[in-house]
Amino acid sequence: MAKKSSVVGIVGLGTVGEALLALVRSAGYDVIGVDSELDVLARVDRRMKAADAESGTEGGDGQGSWTLTDEVAALGAAMLVIEAVPDEQSVKIDVLRCLDSVCPDRTVLVSTASSVELTGLAFASARPARTLGLRFARPPAPGSAVEPVRTAMSCDDAIAALDAVVADSGLAVKPLGARVGEDAAPLVYAYLNRAVAMVEAGYADQKSVDTAMRLGCGLPAGPLETVDQMGLGTVHAKLLALHASTGNAAYRPAPLLTTMVEAGLEGRAGGQGFYTYDALGRPEDVPHSVTSAPADSAVRTVGVIGSGTMARGIAEVTASAGLPTVLVARDRAKADLALAAIESSLAKSVARGRRTPEAMASVRALLTAADDFAAVADCDVVIEATAEELEVKRAVFATLGGVCRPGALLATTTSSLSVAACAEASGRDHDVLGLHFFNPAPVMRLVEVVRAPRTSDQALSTANAFCAELGKTAVPCGDRAGFIVNYLLFPYLADAIRLLERADVDPQELDAAVEDGFGYPMGPFKLLDTIGLDVSLAILRRLSDEFPVPCYTPPAALEQLVAGGHLGRKSGQGFLRTRRNP
Repeated sequence: MAKKSSVVGIVGLGTVGEALLALVRSAGYDVIGVDSELDVLARVDRRMKAADAESGTEGGDGQGSWTLTDEVAALGAAMLVIEAVPDEQSVKIDVLRCLDSVCPDRTVLVSTASSVELTGLAFASARPARTLGLRFARPPAPGSAVEPVRTAMSCDDAIAALDAVVADSGLAVKPLGARVGEDAAPLVYAYLNRAVAMVEAGYADQKSVDTAMRLGCGLPAGPLETVDQMGLGTVHAKLLALHASTGNAAYRPAPLLTTMVEAGLEGRAGGQGFYTYDALGRPEDVPHSVTSAPADSAVRTVGVIGSGTMARGIAEVTASAGLPTVLVARDRAKADLALAAIESSLAKSVARGRRTPEAMASVRALLTAADDFAAVADCDVVIEATAEELEVKRAVFATLGGVCRPGALLATTTSSLSVAACAEASGRDHDVLGLHFFNPAPVMRLVEVVRAPRTSDQALSTANAFCAELGKTAVPCGDRAGFIVNYLLFPYLADAIRLLERADVDPQELDAAVEDGFGYPMGPFKLLDTIGLDVSLAILRRLSDEFPVPCYTPPAALEQLVAGGHLGRKSGQGFLRTRRNP
């Protein structure tokens, strides 16, 4: 990559400014970073030098030079200057006017304003034709979405200059617009706030929450990682503004977040937030609070109770890990159909090149099916994966308690019911815990390991070793409805539905705003349709029973769609019209 001959300035080296400086410099531009705080300049200097030392480039390999200073006058040679100072009108106007006084008339000024109207800033800058905007929903990174913003006064060469820098920096131009700021951002900020409150309550640590949401929902970052990346002060200020404008308690900042902000913690930008960051701005490792397994806890054989999608998926996973597995169904016909479905899934993986025919044959040889609970009597681990109805599960555990060998680990795959209630029915509470696999089990890496009040240390350590043997990531959590993922995910989904009920919102537009603005793999309505509206309604009802607060109340629109048979992808119609699943 040839170096660019132009100089780009960045004013304000907080979360957004520092990220922009690194991106623009990597694109080959010479960059000048300006900040009034000497400690900020020192931190960015350390990170830039550390990054160069690690990559071995030190300004080579097509990268531009970089200069850091507290003097705005240093920007006199810049062809384009981006201000990334706090999102307050008076602050931005002062910076733009200062830039106008030191920069040549040809210099393009760019504001990162998200809530301040650009036209007013353009007039205040004294160069309205050459003052543009750059809108982000989250701190910029290679490939992330950005929207260049212009006014009716913007001139063509200024627009072209900004477009060139954006393209060279590897950012993706997306029409973020009002939907991101007015609709998508409030959904995401409420979710982030709930995650902070979960950590504050001591239900799970920050790494467990982040790992669960990344692996369980495919998110680019966990919620606490996201708060650190955005900046604790930025998130706190946005929540305060949302709470003031709506009165919605979901936006009242969690006390922990307020305490951290008042203590001066900034997140990744300052090196300390929910995580501690090294010289390169990478989070230092925080270990999970999981117990190690003693030598006598090895799992050699597995039983799976059930014949539905989850039971079949788990049986495929355990057999693929080399463990002899028996699947027990209600009758012989269902058992045979379950085996045939697993064979079909294995055949698809062969067709896709993910395993060889020989490997498929080895897995199939480890699978057997039965219609009698006696078939799991000698198994080391027995996993119940029946209907999500407490009485059904309790009946299964009552039988397992009498059939299974002493010391066998008994697990339920419930996603929302009480693990303790299942354990009590077995008569051997110490052997029982929850193993919440995610669908499709052969693909999803996450397993929430749920410890009930009487679960033994031996059972817990065996479960952790078992998950590792399966190649899954075990995340510890306590026995309450929703565990980590569903507790945080479903109020976010319900909020999206309520937004649809009270405002003129197009589901596809809101999905696009969430996907483009925040990098989520699916927007809320596409995700609801994929999960199934009937499944989503059942989970919300269970959450609402245990947590009687408005965010868990099933929205009327969801109740109506399910009553009308509109279940999402499985029926071909939900919030979106989709091709029906085969």
